[in-house]
Amino acid sequence: MHSSNAEIDYYYIVAAAGVGKRMGLTYPKQFLEIDGKPIFIKILEVIEKNRRVTGIIVVTNKEYISEVKNMCKTFKITKVMDVVSGGKERQDSIYNALQKIPKNSIIGIQDGVRPFIKDRYIEDSYMKLMEEMNLDGVVVGIPVKDTIKVVNSESKVVETPKRETLFAAQTPQVFRGEILHRSYEQALKQKFLGTDDSSLVEKAGGTVEIILGSYKNIKITTPEDLIFLTKNKK
Repeated sequence: MHSSNAEIDYYYIVAAAGVGKRMGLTYPKQFLEIDGKPIFIKILEVIEKNRRVTGIIVVTNKEYISEVKNMCKTFKITKVMDVVSGGKERQDSIYNALQKIPKNSIIGIQDGVRPFIKDRYIEDSYMKLMEEMNLDGVVVGIPVKDTIKVVNSESKVVETPKRETLFAAQTPQVFRGEILHRSYEQALKQKFLGTDDSSLVEKAGGTVEIILGSYKNIKITTPEDLIFLTKNKK
């Protein structure tokens, strides 16, 4: 059991191992630039400034490891402890990064192409875990605006969930290190592939809470997202 009065080391994993296929790019989308800086560098700058963050692990494509390390040096990102190779799936990539982070810590996971991260997400997630000992994780998310339909294999609607119970999960997602490590080990043994980090922690029996994010906190995935990106630069 953690004491709410004691500081616990706070680490971040930045998942920057995309390939940019849906963007129609010849290079990974995390290298797209905002104001002359790659997207993932803009993200690292926000995380680095938070005084609670002890260290950062960046996950990227194997062939770009040296380039990412050089970019971190160029832009004076000092809290990056290591840059590790990604895996076949995002889940494999996060697992690789987890091997560099101790279990007795708080661990945040951030998409490397979600550039509108705010310091309050980093700070509030940590504080909530420090204050609520029965809580295992915190996910930034937003209420869905549209009515959601659950359909079967024949595209027939089988359920319309209550919209007020539905949230779209974003990042960062922040967890107690012990259960995050355990949930990834369990998923590996069971060959379970989750849709996000929280789904693994939930499957391992963890309690996760949503804190309010922003509709601007988008993940750059398609060419249409670039229009939003250019209109909403920090």
